[in-house]
Amino acid sequence: MRIGFASDIHRLVYGRKLILGGVHVPHFNGELAHSDGDVVYHAIGDAVLGALALGDLGKFFPDSDPKYKDMDSSIILSNIVSEMKNRGYKLGNLDVMLSLEKPKVRPYIDEMRANIAKIFACDIENVSVKAGTNEGFDAVGQGLAVKADCIIAIEKEEK
Repeated sequence: MRIGFASDIHRLVYGRKLILGGVHVPHFNGELAHSDGDVVYHAIGDAVLGALALGDLGKFFPDSDPKYKDMDSSIILSNIVSEMKNRGYKLGNLDVMLSLEKPKVRPYIDEMRANIAKIFACDIENVSVKAGTNEGFDAVGQGLAVKADCIIAIEKEEK
């Protein structure tokens, strides 16, 4: 078994879509990013890369490369999961903590979990997503940013 951890944070700006775990969450602010800015998928992808000791998201999907401009982060995560599987690993489980003040995302969490499980081709019971606020503290608490933390356990596939 291998374990990875990652954190991703993006500034929130007016006029961008708020994409979390592959779900468009209606809000007037969205993530400022080179790709679509999905902090959930980015944190998960970085955690997988960490568990495999391969580096970080920027190494494989640099924001200096125009081909990744506005890219759907499900493509990024799918590519990372394919690499994980090519190396003989499968998801044990993952846990994501999403931090933002507004909007409330509880109604969207089950859809996020289903999207993640689909990418990993695993049972939804292996995927945890929860959300909270920062109680008014820091950039997240002031509604200026959204953050996701992820811890993941991957297991060697039995042959």
